[in-house]
Amino acid sequence: MSSVRIQYMRDARELYGGGLAYATPGSAGLDLRACMDGEELWIAPGARVGVPAGVAVEPPDADCAAFVYSRSGLGAVKGLTVAQGVGVIDPDYRGEICVWLLNTSPEPIRVRRGDRVAQLVFQPVRRPEPVAADTLSGTERGAGGFGHTGAL
Repeated sequence: MSSVRIQYMRDARELYGGGLAYATPGSAGLDLRACMDGEELWIAPGARVGVPAGVAVEPPDADCAAFVYSRSGLGAVKGLTVAQGVGVIDPDYRGEICVWLLNTSPEPIRVRRGDRVAQLVFQPVRRPEPVAADTLSGTERGAGGFGHTGAL
């Protein structure tokens, strides 16, 4: 099993109950918590807000990156999602993770200090060398774009 180094900012280790941990033995992601300076913030309908997570990470190697995903309950039930869909934390980034949240609901949403706001998943990454090409190989789909099969 590999390990990831975690640096805690300010008093984040206390907010994480001693440190980042998987909620269950089968959890894919580590819950990220709201570690802003104030006790709470409100996100207006349609608004985006950056919420510091209080942690910086060092993945086990250069072929592993961290990805910030929405927590399914927050997104499905409350309408609070990661603003850009998925946040990518490059393997060489060492700064504090900031979770950009988007309120997709028609009501303001309160986020309290220490609330679980997203999940952090570590995944392998590949970096193939970009090569310019005049043509690409043919496939059955070809250049058919979104909805081209009629399965909307």
